[in-house]
Amino acid sequence: MIRVVLADDQELVRSGFAMILDAQPDIEVAGEAGDGSAAIAAVREHAPDVALLDIRMPGLDGIEAAKVVCAETPTRVIMLTTFDQDDYVYDALYAGASGFLLKDVRRDDLVHAVRVVAAGDSLLAPAVTRRLISDITRNRPRSGATASDRLSVLTERERETLRLLGRGLSNAEIAAAMVVSEHTVKTHVSNVLSKLGIRDRVQAVIVAYETRLIEPS
Repeated sequence: MIRVVLADDQELVRSGFAMILDAQPDIEVAGEAGDGSAAIAAVREHAPDVALLDIRMPGLDGIEAAKVVCAETPTRVIMLTTFDQDDYVYDALYAGASGFLLKDVRRDDLVHAVRVVAAGDSLLAPAVTRRLISDITRNRPRSGATASDRLSVLTERERETLRLLGRGLSNAEIAAAMVVSEHTVKTHVSNVLSKLGIRDRVQAVIVAYETRLIEPS
């Protein structure tokens, strides 16, 4: 059972998400909160697998709450907001969040996000990923590295794994695309991160674009 804590200062939003998640046979909403401080307290009390935190809350906001939750507990964090501004994305990722979703997310996508993050994967809404990549490829100077040199340390299967990571696929989706087990995918992902000297899947997405393994559309 995936245990979830929900934090949003809008009760209607909170209760709506809770109804959606509680209706799933494998998800339980263990606690709710209306601000960042209460969210931290709820996480400490209920030890959930996933915390969904609204970015804009009174008092301690979701970003600051995420920093505490990610630093002090094994709970994985998904940030929720009505705003898809780049600064929020960066702040959430630096805080340690594993996912970032807009509040207009579809019911099925919300449930999928909770399951993906609880399983240990990272997840960004497609629109957020596009903005993140667009900003980085526009504003960060290219190192001059191309797929043929920077990625030469990777095997063909690892390059394919990186390409699929760059498109935002989860481990399960990569396994299906490559017709291998999820265990094999986890090994490939670990090798990609280690060989390229990057810390997480989000950086893997950036590398995939910077090396032109994937071209921005």
